Amino acid sequence: MSASDEGNAAAAGYAPHPYVGGRTAVLRALAAWRMRWPGAPRVIVLTGNPGSGRSRLLTGFLMMCDPGYRKQLPLDDLDPATVPPDLPAPAVPSPAGRTAAQLLWLISDHFGLNADHTDDIFTELATREEPVTIVVPDVDQAGPVRAANEPVRVVQDVLKPLAATETVQLLADVPRELAAELAGALPRGQVQIIDLDEAEWADPKGLVLHAETALTPEAGAPELPYTTDPSARRALAEAIAARADGNRLTVQLAVQSLLMQPDGFDPADASLLPGSVGEALDLHARRLGADPQTLRLLLAPLAFAEGEGLPVQLWGALANAVAGRDMSQDLADGMLLAAPFIQPVEASPDGDGDDEAEASDGDEAADGSGAGSGADTGRTLLRLMHPGLAEEIRSALPDARDAQTKIAMALLEAVPQQDWSKADPYIRDHLAAHTLDAGLLPQLLTDPGLFAHADPVTMRAAIEAVPLEQLGAPARTYLRTAPLLTRSQAPAELRAAFLESAFVEDGLAPYAEALHTLGFTLPWRTLWSVPLVGVRAVTTGSLPPQGGDGATADASGGPDGTPAAAQAPDGTVAQAPDGATPGSAQPGGPVPASGTAAPRPVAAFVVPEGTPGSRTVPRPDGDGSEGEGRALLLHDLLRPEYVDADPAQVQLPSEQAQTAAPFGLSRGADYLRVWARADREVVAALLSDTPFTGADLSPDGVLVVATARGVTARQILATPPPATPTVPAQRTGTADSDASDGLEGDHS
Repeated sequence: MSASDEGNAAAAGYAPHPYVGGRTAVLRALAAWRMRWPGAPRVIVLTGNPGSGRSRLLTGFLMMCDPGYRKQLPLDDLDPATVPPDLPAPAVPSPAGRTAAQLLWLISDHFGLNADHTDDIFTELATREEPVTIVVPDVDQAGPVRAANEPVRVVQDVLKPLAATETVQLLADVPRELAAELAGALPRGQVQIIDLDEAEWADPKGLVLHAETALTPEAGAPELPYTTDPSARRALAEAIAARADGNRLTVQLAVQSLLMQPDGFDPADASLLPGSVGEALDLHARRLGADPQTLRLLLAPLAFAEGEGLPVQLWGALANAVAGRDMSQDLADGMLLAAPFIQPVEASPDGDGDDEAEASDGDEAADGSGAGSGADTGRTLLRLMHPGLAEEIRSALPDARDAQTKIAMALLEAVPQQDWSKADPYIRDHLAAHTLDAGLLPQLLTDPGLFAHADPVTMRAAIEAVPLEQLGAPARTYLRTAPLLTRSQAPAELRAAFLESAFVEDGLAPYAEALHTLGFTLPWRTLWSVPLVGVRAVTTGSLPPQGGDGATADASGGPDGTPAAAQAPDGTVAQAPDGATPGSAQPGGPVPASGTAAPRPVAAFVVPEGTPGSRTVPRPDGDGSEGEGRALLLHDLLRPEYVDADPAQVQLPSEQAQTAAPFGLSRGADYLRVWARADREVVAALLSDTPFTGADLSPDGVLVVATARGVTARQILATPPPATPTVPAQRTGTADSDASDGLEGDHS
């Protein structure tokens, strides 16, 4: 199968594919692959230069693979060797805008695989009795952040393992620089590279047909001598195709340019026809009497745009930044100049949480949408009509990184009073991507407000592209929390709440406190966190007053003489948050002053026997079970202090106190819900990326939670509605699961 087959097909009287308009040799190869013809490769790698027509070709082929769409095509008029058999449609997981992990979970969901980890996906596919067919288009558009180079990860982490799976029949459209790497992983005979720019697969006649069709009035062309006269139209199409050197994007730009502004165009002058994408830009500008560099500067912000496109209102400011001068008049006068190269697009409506599927291993939802990705929904964005056009503009700039730096700074300056809640959604979601490309991202990653407001999918992808050693402590905390943010698809306020706790857990209390000053209505304030391993249960209670002056239980001495208030279970010194000193009150609840007779609220942790600072609980009489014994460790409920006291003195809340408590607690394996007893409305929801090992809620609303990482206490901030004065509101039904069984069971 080669280019000579094009002439044979035409000679036989077969009609060209109505969408592709040629490419007979390639379509024959793809049809043989689809029907698993003897000798056909199991894996095909489709590649070519930007603008070579890979996406259009693959779309046309998939039309014939879809049972429903086949009925709309004149299949009887086409070359039979180009028509694949009538089989169920192949899986077509799109990597556009998705990470490699998201693409894998999309494949897993499509085939209904029982996979808990990404590696399980390939194992599950390998054990299937029937082979599966997968077509992966547009790998060059993978990833939510362009500079993160996600196509490389898609090839390495998704396509190569798929290609190595014998039960998978794979067709992938990849950039040329990655094609050899993908094909080289397979034995000869199992894989074939189809490079659309090589002579073997060239389609000069199809390119002429492409230009000729675009020049017809039926396709929307104005009535001109070279569009209405078939012979003149044919001659012009042949001239355009000859100059374009096989590149379909160049042909498309040439036709759009001359049809949008036919004045000044002479079809007999071959010098007015472009030989490349760059020439198409420059010739169009000169024909309209403009400076080609002005056109490129106007289009530069769109060439660097992230996501679905750039909001119109940001275009002027970014053009000024790239050019280093006021471009407002050029922009006002240049709409006709730029029009052939721009495509308006409505922001997609599938933003916040449209897919409830959760990705295992803490990865993002498989549909690729982040919690903030719908922020632009309902307004018009602008983008360049083809990624190859953007690549040409970026590569021709004298210093692309400098241009990206200017864009990033202009976006940052456009945030009103540096208040991210007032920032344009595009800036919130994509500033990290621009600063990554400019090499400035680590300097940006110190603002907790940006962390909370930005789309976590794009923010995570940008941060992961930075070497870990270049990241500061806040960015590392965000990176640790990001899987939870993306998996939960949480809105901004809940993202802020998760981050507030994460900052406290990592000893970054000022960042946690900052989130309480940014206008969020957070469901809790994290009081303290200890990195204690092996906690099996937690319980809240209180110690009775001790001492003649009414002081609470003695916290002055640990086992080694260190004050127990400052001693952690592992022997280290527990650090109080900034602005707090051992024994000082923390926000979220009153602490009895010295001289009062109030009990001291505490939390008791069930820990392995031998944990420093803990006290072993004797086994009940007759208990001869093997294994570790049980020990208890006490911690102040409201302050970051351990308490040296006898656990036997801990008093649990009375049944009356529990009944009168304003909140109740429901618990699942990796989530908790705090609800108001008066109306049963959920006031706080907590998710975890590791299972809970214990949880309890004190009567005054302090939630203590233990996971494999440690124990954290949060003061619930919601104001519960007033209870009915005569009959206390009672919870009905059963809990999602039991809460902690610490000292004496569930206190919820």
